Amino acid sequence: MKNHLICYDIANPKRLGRVHRLCKRYAMPLQYSVFLAELNASRLEELVRSLEAIIDQNEDDIRIYPLHNGHEALFIGQAKMPEGVYIGSEGGMLDQLMHHISSMQ
Repeated sequence: MKNHLICYDIANPKRLGRVHRLCKRYAMPLQYSVFLAELNASRLEELVRSLEAIIDQNEDDIRIYPLHNGHEALFIGQAKMPEGVYIGSEGGMLDQLMHHISSMQ
């Protein structure tokens, strides 16, 4: 399993809603068009195929960035994650991220 950051910019409101609902099935929303997902290779491929079936490749833009475990994230402003929320394997990047958020509050 590897963590991925999913970001998108979809031109059509109907496709935007479909992409958002699909991403929520695979990942945790961080902001409206930004998601964090823990995916293995087959699950990532499944997500990409499903997204390709929805979008217009001439108008829409989806980026999926692999994240390396152990890197910290920096949050500025209001934290959106409730205290005590943990996702992913114990001791993984997401646990570290949630601990970092909790320590900032």
